[in-house]
Amino acid sequence: MSNKVVITCALNGIFTDPTQFNVPVTPEQMAREAKGAYDAGASCMHVHFRQQEVGKGHLPSWDPTLAAEISLAIREACPGVIFNQSTGVVGADIDGPLSCIYAIKPEIAACNAGSLNYLKVKADGSWAWPPIMIDNPVKKVQTFLDMMMETDSVPEFECFDVGIVRCVDMYARAGLFKGKADYNFVMGVESGMPADPDLLPILIRLIRPDSTWQVTAIGRSRVWDLHRRAAELGGQLRTGLEDTFYLPDGSRASSNAHLIGAMAKIALETGREIASPQEAREILGVRGEFVRTTEVNEVRQ
Repeated sequence: MSNKVVITCALNGIFTDPTQFNVPVTPEQMAREAKGAYDAGASCMHVHFRQQEVGKGHLPSWDPTLAAEISLAIREACPGVIFNQSTGVVGADIDGPLSCIYAIKPEIAACNAGSLNYLKVKADGSWAWPPIMIDNPVKKVQTFLDMMMETDSVPEFECFDVGIVRCVDMYARAGLFKGKADYNFVMGVESGMPADPDLLPILIRLIRPDSTWQVTAIGRSRVWDLHRRAAELGGQLRTGLEDTFYLPDGSRASSNAHLIGAMAKIALETGREIASPQEAREILGVRGEFVRTTEVNEVRQ
């Protein structure tokens, strides 16, 4: 087990309304939040692109020009930072996220590794939102992996359930990708894996040899217990306003920097050392340094 730990900041997510919560939307806001998280110990930024028009900041954007502007703003604010691009979309049309990957060539790109009924039921028995199927058939996964190979982006396999964790090994054996895998156990979604620290040893037994893994802990209940257990077991660490609004003491976090600071404290308390951006690149197997392959002006043409 490496004593060094990579901390990822999930800056904003896809569902949170910026008029109700303090999540960044514009390139300037993203850079400012990323810098705070970077200074607190994060060497990797997981980013969702949002529409920039007034009143639409809660909606996703797949504009490659905007993606390039956000990427460059964050990189200028955070020297050596690893850029991790979200790609999740419902449905077969994935041209948007593919165009953004091609435009900015992130070191890491999320690859949803399987399908999930995304559900939540309120106390009165009604749906918290209309039931959603997050559909990720093998053909869709393969198309994403092909683009990631073309752009030299490491796929981060998003695993919402135990069976999806097991699918990653099958993808490798079927030739969809080569080499070690980078797993992200998404825990706390009510229709997926629970935020239960006791589940982690089982999940670790199911991953491919020499792979890296981290936990995305969603919500409020037990998420910090889960992070502490992940640190103890040798995983990488992730938090941010995409995942939770609450600090270990139950108080509300006002910025990503507050959450990353709390995560760094847990890492140190469990005997881990926080990886620098260069050390994080070595641990995750991403490109040694960022090469500016796409300028904003090129994307606009």
